[in-house]
Amino acid sequence: MEYKHNPPTLHELRATLTALGHGQYRTHRSVLTRSERFAVFIHKIIGSLGFFFIILVWTIVWLAWNMLAPVEVRFDPGPAFVIWLFASNILQLILLPIIMVGQNIEGRAAEWRAQKDFEVDRRAQQEIEVIIAHLENQNELLLELFRKIDRK
Repeated sequence: MEYKHNPPTLHELRATLTALGHGQYRTHRSVLTRSERFAVFIHKIIGSLGFFFIILVWTIVWLAWNMLAPVEVRFDPGPAFVIWLFASNILQLILLPIIMVGQNIEGRAAEWRAQKDFEVDRRAQQEIEVIIAHLENQNELLLELFRKIDRK
Protein backbone atom coordinates (compact mmCIF):
# COMPACT_ATOMS: atom_id res chain seq x y z
CA MET A 1 0.00 0.00 0.00
CA GLU A 2 1.39 3.36 -0.94
CA TYR A 3 0.04 6.50 0.70
CA LYS A 4 0.31 9.90 -1.00
CA HIS A 5 -1.21 11.71 1.94
CA ASN A 6 -1.37 10.82 5.57
CA PRO A 7 -1.93 7.08 5.98
CA PRO A 8 -5.22 5.99 7.55
CA THR A 9 -5.23 5.55 11.26
CA LEU A 10 -5.57 2.09 12.76
CA HIS A 11 -9.02 3.11 13.96
CA GLU A 12 -10.06 3.99 10.40
CA LEU A 13 -8.62 0.73 9.09
CA ARG A 14 -10.40 -1.34 11.71
CA ALA A 15 -13.68 0.37 10.90
CA THR A 16 -13.45 -0.84 7.29
CA LEU A 17 -12.76 -4.46 8.19
CA THR A 18 -15.26 -6.94 9.53
CA ALA A 19 -14.65 -8.32 12.97
CA LEU A 20 -13.59 -11.96 13.12
CA GLY A 21 -14.65 -13.81 16.23
CA HIS A 22 -14.48 -17.26 17.70
CA GLY A 23 -18.27 -17.51 17.78
CA GLN A 24 -18.35 -17.78 14.02
CA TYR A 25 -17.18 -21.42 14.19
CA ARG A 26 -20.19 -22.23 16.34
CA THR A 27 -22.37 -20.44 13.79
CA HIS A 28 -20.86 -22.63 11.08
CA ARG A 29 -21.69 -25.77 13.08
CA SER A 30 -25.23 -24.58 13.78
CA VAL A 31 -26.17 -24.55 10.08
CA LEU A 32 -25.65 -28.30 9.84
CA THR A 33 -28.77 -30.41 9.55
CA ARG A 34 -29.58 -33.02 12.17
CA SER A 35 -28.41 -35.82 9.86
CA GLU A 36 -25.15 -33.98 9.14
CA ARG A 37 -24.51 -33.51 12.88
CA PHE A 38 -25.23 -37.25 13.34
CA ALA A 39 -22.75 -38.09 10.56
CA VAL A 40 -20.06 -35.92 12.17
CA PHE A 41 -20.76 -37.52 15.57
CA ILE A 42 -20.50 -41.06 14.15
CA HIS A 43 -17.42 -40.09 12.15
CA LYS A 44 -15.67 -38.86 15.30
CA ILE A 45 -16.56 -41.98 17.28
CA ILE A 46 -15.75 -44.53 14.58
CA GLY A 47 -12.59 -42.70 13.60
CA SER A 48 -11.17 -43.02 17.11
CA LEU A 49 -8.65 -45.51 18.44
CA GLY A 50 -11.13 -46.45 21.15
CA PHE A 51 -13.58 -47.76 18.54
CA PHE A 52 -10.75 -49.63 16.80
CA PHE A 53 -9.78 -51.33 20.06
CA ILE A 54 -13.41 -52.22 20.83
CA ILE A 55 -13.75 -53.91 17.42
CA LEU A 56 -10.36 -55.62 17.85
CA VAL A 57 -11.24 -56.99 21.29
CA TRP A 58 -14.71 -58.04 20.10
CA THR A 59 -13.18 -59.91 17.15
CA ILE A 60 -10.63 -61.67 19.35
CA VAL A 61 -13.31 -62.67 21.86
CA TRP A 62 -15.62 -63.87 19.06
CA LEU A 63 -12.90 -65.95 17.42
CA ALA A 64 -11.52 -67.28 20.72
CA TRP A 65 -14.99 -68.27 21.94
CA ASN A 66 -15.83 -70.09 18.73
CA MET A 67 -12.45 -71.84 18.58
CA LEU A 68 -11.69 -72.59 22.23
CA ALA A 69 -15.05 -72.89 23.99
CA PRO A 70 -16.69 -76.30 24.44
CA VAL A 71 -18.30 -77.47 21.20
CA GLU A 72 -21.78 -77.38 22.74
CA VAL A 73 -21.65 -73.61 23.44
CA ARG A 74 -20.00 -72.46 20.23
CA PHE A 75 -22.47 -70.47 18.14
CA ASP A 76 -20.30 -69.91 15.04
CA PRO A 77 -17.88 -72.85 14.85
CA GLY A 78 -14.73 -72.64 12.74
CA PRO A 79 -13.38 -72.57 10.24
CA ALA A 80 -16.42 -70.87 8.64
CA PHE A 81 -17.11 -67.91 10.99
CA VAL A 82 -19.96 -67.08 8.64
CA ILE A 83 -21.98 -65.02 11.10
CA TRP A 84 -18.96 -62.87 11.98
CA LEU A 85 -18.12 -62.25 8.31
CA PHE A 86 -21.74 -61.39 7.55
CA ALA A 87 -22.06 -59.07 10.58
CA SER A 88 -18.78 -57.30 9.90
CA ASN A 89 -19.67 -56.76 6.22
CA ILE A 90 -23.09 -55.34 7.12
CA LEU A 91 -21.43 -53.07 9.70
CA GLN A 92 -18.98 -51.83 7.08
CA LEU A 93 -21.72 -51.24 4.51
CA ILE A 94 -23.70 -49.14 6.97
CA LEU A 95 -20.80 -47.19 8.47
CA LEU A 96 -18.79 -46.48 5.33
CA PRO A 97 -21.22 -43.94 3.81
CA ILE A 98 -21.70 -42.26 7.20
CA ILE A 99 -17.93 -41.95 7.59
CA MET A 100 -17.62 -40.49 4.09
CA VAL A 101 -20.36 -37.93 4.77
CA GLY A 102 -18.68 -37.00 8.06
CA GLN A 103 -15.35 -36.56 6.28
CA ASN A 104 -16.97 -34.33 3.67
CA ILE A 105 -18.54 -32.16 6.37
CA GLU A 106 -15.26 -31.96 8.27
CA GLY A 107 -13.53 -31.04 4.99
CA ARG A 108 -15.98 -28.19 4.47
CA ALA A 109 -15.32 -27.02 8.03
CA ALA A 110 -11.55 -27.14 7.38
CA GLU A 111 -11.98 -25.07 4.22
CA TRP A 112 -14.10 -22.57 6.18
CA ARG A 113 -11.41 -22.31 8.88
CA ALA A 114 -8.72 -21.83 6.23
CA GLN A 115 -10.74 -18.99 4.69
CA LYS A 116 -11.11 -17.32 8.10
CA ASP A 117 -7.36 -17.73 8.71
CA PHE A 118 -6.69 -16.11 5.34
CA GLU A 119 -8.95 -13.18 6.28
CA VAL A 120 -7.11 -12.73 9.57
CA ASP A 121 -3.75 -12.86 7.78
CA ARG A 122 -4.92 -10.32 5.20
CA ARG A 123 -6.16 -8.02 7.96
CA ALA A 124 -2.87 -8.35 9.83
CA GLN A 125 -0.96 -7.53 6.65
CA GLN A 126 -3.06 -4.39 6.12
CA GLU A 127 -2.48 -3.28 9.69
CA ILE A 128 1.26 -3.91 9.35
CA GLU A 129 1.32 -1.83 6.17
CA VAL A 130 -0.46 1.01 7.98
CA ILE A 131 2.05 0.83 10.82
CA ILE A 132 4.94 0.88 8.35
CA ALA A 133 3.37 3.85 6.56
CA HIS A 134 3.06 5.67 9.91
CA LEU A 135 6.69 4.90 10.74
CA GLU A 136 7.83 6.15 7.33
CA ASN A 137 5.75 9.30 7.84
CA GLN A 138 7.30 9.81 11.29
CA ASN A 139 10.80 9.29 9.83
CA GLU A 140 10.14 11.98 7.22
CA LEU A 141 8.86 14.36 9.90
CA LEU A 142 11.89 13.68 12.11
CA LEU A 143 14.28 14.22 9.19
CA GLU A 144 12.54 17.47 8.39
CA LEU A 145 12.87 18.56 12.04
CA PHE A 146 16.58 17.67 12.05
CA ARG A 147 17.12 19.66 8.86
CA LYS A 148 15.38 22.68 10.40
CA ILE A 149 17.48 22.36 13.55
CA ASP A 150 20.69 22.10 11.49
CA ARG A 151 19.82 25.30 9.56
CA LYS A 152 19.61 27.32 12.76
